[in-house]
Amino acid sequence: MDYLLSIIIFFPALASIFIFMMDNNVAKPYGITISLIEFILVMVLWMGFDYSNPNMQFENTFALITTYGINYHIGIDGISLFLLILNAFIIFLGTIYLNQPNDKNHLVVCLLLLESILMGVFSSLNMVLFYIFWEISLIPILYMIGAWGTGEKIYAALKFFLYTFTSSVIMFIGILYFAYLFFITTGKWSFDVLDWYTLTLPFDIQIWLFLAFFVSIAVKIPIFPFHTWLPHAYGDAPTLGSVILSAVLLKMGTYALIRFSLPFFPDASFALVVPIAILALFMVIYGGMLAFAQTDMKQVIAYSSISHMGVAVIGTFALNLEGLGGSIFTMFGHGIISGALFMLVGMIYHRKKTRQISEFGGLAQIMPKYATMFGIVMMANVGLPLTIGFIGEFFSLLGFFKSHPILTLLAGTSIILSAIYMLILYKKVFLGSIQNIKNLTLKDLCPREMTVMISFVVVIIFFGIYPKPILIPIQNSTQQLLQIMNDRAIKENTKIHLQNSLNKQKTALDTLHIQKLLKEVQYA
Repeated sequence: MDYLLSIIIFFPALASIFIFMMDNNVAKPYGITISLIEFILVMVLWMGFDYSNPNMQFENTFALITTYGINYHIGIDGISLFLLILNAFIIFLGTIYLNQPNDKNHLVVCLLLLESILMGVFSSLNMVLFYIFWEISLIPILYMIGAWGTGEKIYAALKFFLYTFTSSVIMFIGILYFAYLFFITTGKWSFDVLDWYTLTLPFDIQIWLFLAFFVSIAVKIPIFPFHTWLPHAYGDAPTLGSVILSAVLLKMGTYALIRFSLPFFPDASFALVVPIAILALFMVIYGGMLAFAQTDMKQVIAYSSISHMGVAVIGTFALNLEGLGGSIFTMFGHGIISGALFMLVGMIYHRKKTRQISEFGGLAQIMPKYATMFGIVMMANVGLPLTIGFIGEFFSLLGFFKSHPILTLLAGTSIILSAIYMLILYKKVFLGSIQNIKNLTLKDLCPREMTVMISFVVVIIFFGIYPKPILIPIQNSTQQLLQIMNDRAIKENTKIHLQNSLNKQKTALDTLHIQKLLKEVQYA
């Protein structure tokens, strides 16, 4: 168990090397086997995780460049645990779903490399190591869009790369300056995240460094107005590229926001709550309106992702247990839902070679299994109680409501907007009379596709009804994060806000209360 996390990070990448020596027909079953083993390893990690311990677990540390404090340092807590699980789950189902007719070898290599890289992103506790994983994650997804995408795929790939790479350089400058500040304060170089948690910075420096990190994070999430790469990348990427972009890669931004920006710069985070909340409101409302206006099924889901991630950002800047916990749960839930939706769109595109809503109608009569699966996942995307989509958004909005009720009411329109555009989409595609006679030849879901979709639906419903296994470790780790922020805050109003939140946790927000609150809301 000592090196289990390191094995999880590097196993898929090392296994992918052997694919280059295989026949094209062997690549897919080999990829399924490797991703299944990886998923089992992550489940073993979950079973060995101590729910009562809010600190980092499964830590490994090896010195790389001791003079400058650059080390291989990894570990996980309740915040990162479920992102590892999400990553392993999505890649495993992605390899099962894979229906690329040719050149499967390279596509499977990209999937396994991305799995390794993303495991590293969510486990790194050294900022240089984190930045390396953060940057090289661009390469496999860039290749996937450029090689297997549709439409203006080269333009989409280059725009995605330029946006994310350029913004990441700004964050890297901030990382180097933070390390320099640590050096002149303590007399030693360190890029270790846990060391940086102990350094208190002046407010004016916090603001500038927060913005340096935020630019890169905002592009990754993406936060308005840094979102313009998303419709091109999502629309022109292959199905699995869209799945991974939405389900996992988008979570890199919100994860970095919670893991680094909040505890490194607590006063700046508190001072910028309202401006960032307004940007998140633009994501919620503007993203929902754009989703409503789309004629392409894939673009509807792409803009829907912007809207829902806006709710996660709002929950993050609630700076209390409910909001932060809801934001992390939203990351996990949205990853499952968006991954399922993009796969469903990919399934119909594989049959029809179009995603235009006008080309469909009455599809439920021809493909009842497909219509049922789409309906269940769609309702989770809307935020129906007893589905995984409801829990995270409810707690995100509840946490932010305590300090900014008016802004929260506006953000709550995400539920109304998503219901409008998703129900209209379902009506146009699945209900009514059959609009195109050619659609009569479409085949319903095959056993392979049903296996993938049933797996998604089981997770969506199970954790919607019983979220306790996720909520408890998240609660403990977010409480620890808030304590770190409180200890490092220099402004009195920040300390008061965080201390009030910590005091409430000791009474009203214990695990029993959370379960009781969920039951009251879900069964009201």
